[in-house]
Amino acid sequence: MRTHTIKQLLFLALILVGFSAKAQQPNPPGQVTGNEKPKNEAYLFAHMTHNDYGRLYYSVSLDGLHWENLNNGKRVFEEYKGHPDICKGPDGKYYIAGNTGDDAKAINIWVSDDLITWKKHSDYTPDLKSTPDYSNALQRIGAPKLYYDTPSGKFIMTWHTPHLEGTKEDGERYWASQRTLYVLSKDLKTFEGPPNRLFDWDMGTIDVFIRKVGDSYYAIIKDETYPTLYWTTGKTIRIAKSKNLLGPYSLPQQSISPNFREAPMLIPSPDDKIWYMYYEQYPGVSYGLSIADNLNGPWFQASGYTFFSDWDKYSFPEKVRHGCMITISKKEYDSLVKKFGK
Repeated sequence: MRTHTIKQLLFLALILVGFSAKAQQPNPPGQVTGNEKPKNEAYLFAHMTHNDYGRLYYSVSLDGLHWENLNNGKRVFEEYKGHPDICKGPDGKYYIAGNTGDDAKAINIWVSDDLITWKKHSDYTPDLKSTPDYSNALQRIGAPKLYYDTPSGKFIMTWHTPHLEGTKEDGERYWASQRTLYVLSKDLKTFEGPPNRLFDWDMGTIDVFIRKVGDSYYAIIKDETYPTLYWTTGKTIRIAKSKNLLGPYSLPQQSISPNFREAPMLIPSPDDKIWYMYYEQYPGVSYGLSIADNLNGPWFQASGYTFFSDWDKYSFPEKVRHGCMITISKKEYDSLVKKFGK
């Protein structure tokens, strides 16, 4: 009787092992099938690398999930320095913002017709001490980002700036003191007034960018408070929402990513029905991907970086670090591939 029971248990275990060996996530939603044409034809990932931080590299994708290096993994524009962020203006031109370092006083902006040839457009030096209710701001400018707001006909440029130095006892004091500032401009040559704080709530935020979907504005942020039992959302990607470009923004939603993730990037899927949110597990360890059918969530995390091809639902070239992702046309994709080669 006992032998019979053991055999039954062994048989059941073998069945369970068989099921678990075959079990895996379904493919991410948002892809086109058959003869269906994608609404979003291709994607550009402008990024830095682990070994060459702050310089400009390109990777491309046709499905928003699988990415390939361009230019044999070499820089595509030698003059650029910064955390690359690109947006398309109302003139059809592309603009990229950067700076030579967080302690540099100026934000540098270049312009391009084709994402291949860039020329200097302007430099902007914010008077950080003039920001209302932020007179103790340190001369630090982190990760400037651009967004063109069609309803207002203006660009908004955001970045993060701290107001406290770190100490040996509390290095996190510096990061927790980061606040997101912004300035408006019609042409990215002249800028309106002093920088202002984007959020009226008092919380550390970095890597913030804005998108308008429907009649709402969404601020995608990294919560820069250190994670604890009493602040479980620390160092995660979250979203705040507003009816207006400049707010007031809601308190951020629950975390989209695990802890210790930063540099979010958001793209629509090829069929334009799904959102793909990428974020980096720092320092340069891996990328994560969360997926939703609207920016209010809920979000789920896709499988990646398992090193099993039948499990990984997305893939990146080795050593890529954060930057930005944008949709491009198949014609632009072909031109980039022709120029730089995959």
